[in-house]
Amino acid sequence: MLNQEKISIKEKIGYALGDGAANIAWRGVATFLLIFYTDVFGIAPAVAGVLLLVARSSDGISDVVMGVVGDRTKSKYGNFRPWILWTAIPLAAILSLLFTTPDLGPTGKIIYAYVTYILFTLIYTANNIPYGALMAVMTGDDKVRTSLGSYRMVGAFAGGMLVQGALLYLVMYFGNVDPQISLEKLSNDKYVVSVSSPHDVPNANIKTEHGIATFVWQEEQTADEPTKGKSFAMQANERYNFIVEGEPNLLEEHISVINQKKGYSYSIYLLSIFLAAFMVITFLSTKERIKPSVEQKNNLWKDLRDLTKNKPWLVLLIVGLLFNIYNATKQGITVIYFKHYLHDELLAASYLVGLMVISIIGAMVTAPLARLWGKRNLFIYALIFSGAVNALLVFCGPQNTVAIFALGITSEFAAAIFPTLFFAMLGDAADYSEWKNGRRATGLVYSAGSFATKFGGGIAGAIIGFVLAVFNYSGQDAVAIQGAVPGIIMLMSWIPAVVAVIAAGVMLLYPLTQLKMTAITNELNDKRNNELAIDKQA
Repeated sequence: MLNQEKISIKEKIGYALGDGAANIAWRGVATFLLIFYTDVFGIAPAVAGVLLLVARSSDGISDVVMGVVGDRTKSKYGNFRPWILWTAIPLAAILSLLFTTPDLGPTGKIIYAYVTYILFTLIYTANNIPYGALMAVMTGDDKVRTSLGSYRMVGAFAGGMLVQGALLYLVMYFGNVDPQISLEKLSNDKYVVSVSSPHDVPNANIKTEHGIATFVWQEEQTADEPTKGKSFAMQANERYNFIVEGEPNLLEEHISVINQKKGYSYSIYLLSIFLAAFMVITFLSTKERIKPSVEQKNNLWKDLRDLTKNKPWLVLLIVGLLFNIYNATKQGITVIYFKHYLHDELLAASYLVGLMVISIIGAMVTAPLARLWGKRNLFIYALIFSGAVNALLVFCGPQNTVAIFALGITSEFAAAIFPTLFFAMLGDAADYSEWKNGRRATGLVYSAGSFATKFGGGIAGAIIGFVLAVFNYSGQDAVAIQGAVPGIIMLMSWIPAVVAVIAAGVMLLYPLTQLKMTAITNELNDKRNNELAIDKQA
C-alpha cells in the first residue's frame, strides 16, 4: 500500500547530500560573497548591496516559472529528479565564476558581478526548486516528510560546515604568496617585520600563524589602528614594514602573506567539484512515488489561482522570506564582524563550524519536538527564542569571545529549526491544495522556498550594504572600518532579531494544526490507495 511504503536510510542520506551540495553554493555565497566583493574585488558596499537586491528582484517570476516547468517535466526519471542531474555541473561552474576576479576596471567589475550573480540565481533556481519539490513526492506521509526534512537539514548544515569551516583555511593554503620576510626584534614581544613579493599582489593579507599579534604600519604608527593582520596591495619587489606586537618568540615562518583573490578563487573551484558530485549522488539514490491524480489536467491558470487561495502557502511565503532575511543578515556580517570587530578573521571559521554543528543537532531534534508541540507552535517558539538570544550580542565587547560563541551557538540551535520545518510544511501546503482543490502542483508550491531563500538573502545583502554605507564602511580603508564598527554590531545583533519577532507574529496566522494535517494525510492516502487499486485492476 502507498501509505505504508518506507524510505530507507540510504535514500534519506542520498537526498540529504543534495542540500549539502546546494549549501556549499548558498552558504558560501551568503557568508563570503559580500566581503569578497567589498574587501577583495573592490566593489563599494552600497553598490554590492544594491546588486544583491536587484539581481534577486526577478526571482519571484523565475521561481514560479521553474515550479511550472518542474510540474510539467515528463521523463522516465520523474518530474523533478532530472533537473538535479542537468544542473549539477552548471551550478558548480557558475559558483566558480562568481568568485573569479578578472582584471577589469570599476565599471567592468560591476557588470561582471551582475552577470555572474544573476546567472547564479537562475541556475540555482533550476536546481533547488525541483530538489525541494522532490521531498514532497518521495512520500505521502507528513510525519515521514518531517523526518526526511531533518535529514535534509543535516545535509544542508554539513555542507554549510564544509564551506564555512574550510574556506578561510583553503584561502590561506591556495593564496600563500611565499614572500620574502625579514624580522627585527625590538623587545620580548615586539618586532619590525618587513615583507616583499617578486610578483604584484593586488589584495594581500598579512597575519601571524597563531593570530595573536597585532600589526601597525611602521610609517603610520600614530594614525594606524592595531589589528590582527592587515590587507594591502603589494607591488613586485617593494618592501612593506610593520610593527608587530603581542606574540613572543616570533619567527619568519610564523608570518604568512595571502593573495586573497587567488585564495578565494582556487578554494571555490575545489568545493565546486564536491558540489557537482553530491548532486549526482542525490539523483542516483532517490525515487519519486507521489504523482498527481490521473484525472488532473494541465491548467496553469487554475494552478496559479489555487496557489493564491492557499492560506498555508501564503503564510509560509512571508515567514520564509522573513526568516531568510534573519539568517542571511547574520551569515553575511559574520566574517566582517570577526575580521573588523574582534580583529581575528580565522576565528570566524571556528565560530561558523560551531554554528553548523549545533544546527545539525537542531535539525535532528526538530521531528520529535514537532510531534510534541506541533510544527506551527514549534516554529513560533524557535523564532522568538533565537531572535531574543541573538539580540544579546549587542552587549558583547571584542574581548568577550566566550560570550559571543555561547550566544551565537544557542541562537543558532533554534534557528536550525526554521528551514527544517519550512520545507516540510511546504509539502503540507501541497497536500492541503490537493485535499481542498483536487489538484496538486508540487513544484509551484515549492517555488516559495526558493523565492524566500534567494529574495530574503537579497534583502539581507541590501540591508548590510546600506547600513555599512551609512557608517562609511570601506573594506580597504582602516580608518573607515573602525568608524563602521557600531553598524557592524547592530547587524550582528538586534537588527536580525527584530525580523525574527515579526516572523513569529506572521506564523500565528498559519492554519494547519497537527490534528488537521493528520486528517488531511489520512484522507489523501486513502484516495491514492483507491486510485492505485483501480489502476492495477485496469
